Amino acid sequence: MTDTPTIKRRLIAMVYETFLLLAVEMLAVALYLLITLNHHAPVFQYGLKVWLFVVTGAYFVWGWTNSGHTLAMKTWRMQVVTADHARLPLTTAIVRYLLAWGWFLPALLACTALGLKDKGQVGAAIALGVIGWSLTAFLDRDRRFLHDRLAGTRIVVLPKKRPAPATAPAEAA
Repeated sequence: MTDTPTIKRRLIAMVYETFLLLAVEMLAVALYLLITLNHHAPVFQYGLKVWLFVVTGAYFVWGWTNSGHTLAMKTWRMQVVTADHARLPLTTAIVRYLLAWGWFLPALLACTALGLKDKGQVGAAIALGVIGWSLTAFLDRDRRFLHDRLAGTRIVVLPKKRPAPATAPAEAA
């Protein structure tokens, strides 16, 4: 259980994770709108952003601390562990979640600073940020992304489950 998955495999799992997370966040938005009676005042708009940040964090932190993986990671047979291959403690999982915002936050801050609002420009900035963060794995001898290096975590490949051997049917007497 010590092999590091390829960068390609981890990025594909992240794309799958995005679709799963989208479903979780749609439910969270529906709940928020129901509770706030769909108010559109700026305080409620900021509140929605904070709510989604918390829900997203809870999704990842819960998965990482309970089983060591999210559904997408489980599907791709990957698990996040500490440097000594132990399950993540709560504080480490929270730190990893916050550091993982490095995939997007620099691009979002740059868009804000430059006043970019066009969806194409924002999308291009985020794509550049993701590519840049992905390249940080090439700076680490174990091919860990920067947030894993800083959090003291790593992604490992889980072994394939082997099917149970077939048993012969019992003969009728």
